[in-house]
Amino acid sequence: MTYSETVNYLFKSLPMFHRIGAAAYRANLDTTLKLDEIFNHPHTKFKSVHVAGTNGKGSVSHIMASVLQNAGYKVGLYTSPHLTDFRERIKINGKEIPENEVTHFVEQYKSVFDKLHPSFFEMTVALAFDYFERQKIDVAVVETGLGGRLDSTNIISPLLSIITNTGLDHTEFLGKTVAAIAAEKAGIIKPQTPVIIGEWDAESATVFSEKAMRENAEIIFASQCAEINTTIQYNTYQEFEISTSDCNFADFNNKKIKLDLLGNYQQKNIITALAAIITLQRNNLLKINTDAVFEGFANAAKQTGLRGRWQILSEKPLTICDTGHNAHGLNLSMAQLKSVKRNKLFFVFGLVADKDMDSILELLPRDAFYIFTSADMPRAMPAADLTKRCLAANLHGKTVPNVKDALIYAQRMAQNDDLIFIGGSTYVVAEIIDNG
Repeated sequence: MTYSETVNYLFKSLPMFHRIGAAAYRANLDTTLKLDEIFNHPHTKFKSVHVAGTNGKGSVSHIMASVLQNAGYKVGLYTSPHLTDFRERIKINGKEIPENEVTHFVEQYKSVFDKLHPSFFEMTVALAFDYFERQKIDVAVVETGLGGRLDSTNIISPLLSIITNTGLDHTEFLGKTVAAIAAEKAGIIKPQTPVIIGEWDAESATVFSEKAMRENAEIIFASQCAEINTTIQYNTYQEFEISTSDCNFADFNNKKIKLDLLGNYQQKNIITALAAIITLQRNNLLKINTDAVFEGFANAAKQTGLRGRWQILSEKPLTICDTGHNAHGLNLSMAQLKSVKRNKLFFVFGLVADKDMDSILELLPRDAFYIFTSADMPRAMPAADLTKRCLAANLHGKTVPNVKDALIYAQRMAQNDDLIFIGGSTYVVAEIIDNG
């Protein structure tokens, strides 16, 4: 099999949540545990850090991996979804898993997959952990796919658990309230294992604290440890100054920290990642010097290849894309969008069909001209349906079903002092970057 044939087999033969939604969801770990046994429990051969959360878990995972790499470790990074290439999900020190590794793995174990019928995500976790073990990594940063308690990644016993925040997303699987969703994410809290909660929230804090108490796990709410004093945005990075008097943040108090990821929402992620790093240091779980922290933050995107987070695609007209795709995430990106100087705003907008559309539409700017579009995947909301819902919500624009054509249309309409924003769906952003 060629690499292209292998990926096509994976997409077509194994249920893939990010493409088809609910039909791919497994509400148990049975198949994951069977695969883990077949591969002789590879996750027990390396250390790990586990990251969950409604939003920000991807950025925090990449920042953590970058810092650990600068600290001298051989670092595996497992994240999802990918933007343009399946191999983005599995990296070691920022380098994607080679094509021949993916092909060989599938060819070798295809009969196993045909027998067990794992989901796409279950198979991908097995591939990642097997690859990390064979490459003899020191530590893996592992991002959950959905929730936590029943996520395939939750077979690991990490050094540290991180839950960035809790918002209303994937409610059909995780619960209809913040507390119910928090209970699912709290499933990654392990016995005697420190847990960092990025953002304190009254509805979820009790859930996390009670679970941590039952597991005798130290719990730290990062947002109560430090705050951002100042933020300066540049074209390719932003600079933060942190103020703190608690949680052993002293080495970073009033220090300037550069981060090569843009977006105001990174303020929350930087404090979450710092709290995690400090906890690893303080408990002697990993050796991480201060220089590695500063260098890791400054080169997070460069060293890990993270894309799509408030990414500037061009300057004239200013064109920005962002993968925020639920109300919790879009609330932050839309607030920042209001602060960007521009004349007219053109918004290339698409959604997946299973989102809480009403809460999302409330957040969208009314002064934008929308180009309603649809990613090329079964789970995407058809552009015509999206247009109908948006027009009823007093948003105006034009329907252009193909994502690439939608951007071309926006570029033709926009002048140099206008702004083009691309968002609403990770998959819309992925198609723009892939054609980029």
